[in-house]
Amino acid sequence: MDDFLIIGGGIAGISAASRLAPLGTTTLLEAESALGYHASGRSAAMFEETYGKASTIALNRASKAYHQDAHGGVLSPRGLMLVGSSENDGAAFEADLAVMQMEELTFAEAQALVPILRPGAVTRIGHRADAWDIDTDLLIQNFARDARLAGAQISMAAQVDAISWHRDHWQVSAGGQDHKARLLINAAGAWADEMATLARVTPLGIQPYRRSMARLAAPGGHDTKSWPMMFGVGEGWYAKPDAGALLVSPADEDPMAPQDAWADDLVLAEGLARYEAHVSVPVTRPIASWAGLRSFAPDRQLVIGFASDHASFFWLAGQGGYGMQTSPAASQLAADLIAGRAPDIDAATIAQLAPSRFA
Repeated sequence: MDDFLIIGGGIAGISAASRLAPLGTTTLLEAESALGYHASGRSAAMFEETYGKASTIALNRASKAYHQDAHGGVLSPRGLMLVGSSENDGAAFEADLAVMQMEELTFAEAQALVPILRPGAVTRIGHRADAWDIDTDLLIQNFARDARLAGAQISMAAQVDAISWHRDHWQVSAGGQDHKARLLINAAGAWADEMATLARVTPLGIQPYRRSMARLAAPGGHDTKSWPMMFGVGEGWYAKPDAGALLVSPADEDPMAPQDAWADDLVLAEGLARYEAHVSVPVTRPIASWAGLRSFAPDRQLVIGFASDHASFFWLAGQGGYGMQTSPAASQLAADLIAGRAPDIDAATIAQLAPSRFA
């Protein structure tokens, strides 16, 4: 019998495994053939401290040192640029500028950073240099290596079919095998409420939303590697350099049932048109397109803590678009709460993250 059984091999589950394995026998169950197959593996992840609710920002800041230093670090400089047009100047631009703590640039200064910005169409620009790309694959592999070195067992192609409680332990059927554990950690991402229902624990209303992405050839043959990530006002679209190409997203949030998501062609086309309106190089046929599911609790804060109606069921879910950047601190908080240690995160933030806020 294990001490800890983790459902889900995305960034939440594998980071939790790395923290829990030193505390006791740990098994992680992943339904797919690879870690980070769904949302985690399809993320255009950035590390930007001020992104998210107050509780998310607290986790961001507590994660920064890990991202910078652990295993040599996973961050590389990127920067953020807020791109405004005459249609969305004013209050919306000012609000984004303030929330993201940006400085305003002249068009000439902005075009020196991103030469394809369209004169006349782009009228206001915000910029913040201290934002970084996260090497998401390296981050996942670092956590996986630490988990395995500490003795964790990672089972792939282990889709959970049944969960039941037997006096002092859980029994979970997955991938044709039965697993027993004293504590169940629900890190199932888009499937988190489904796993709770299987366990006869009250679901929390965690909703998956589709986020689509297209990969474009470098616009006009430009070298994009030093460009910042660009956002439309109100996050109506974004574009991010990636391995010599450009990722462009309509920043869509369409509610969906848990599934292997795909990009909607019309939604993607509308987003590409919003991006294209701000640049001088026409959009060409995408090299590839895909989608992932970003799963949020009703208040858009992460859920970290013991279930209100079962002391041996632990929630680590609702990461939304913040899973990568919060993972070091979120997994450490989970391990601290499970081990009964005093966390570094303040009590007010812990209360904002606790599942009991929905009771």
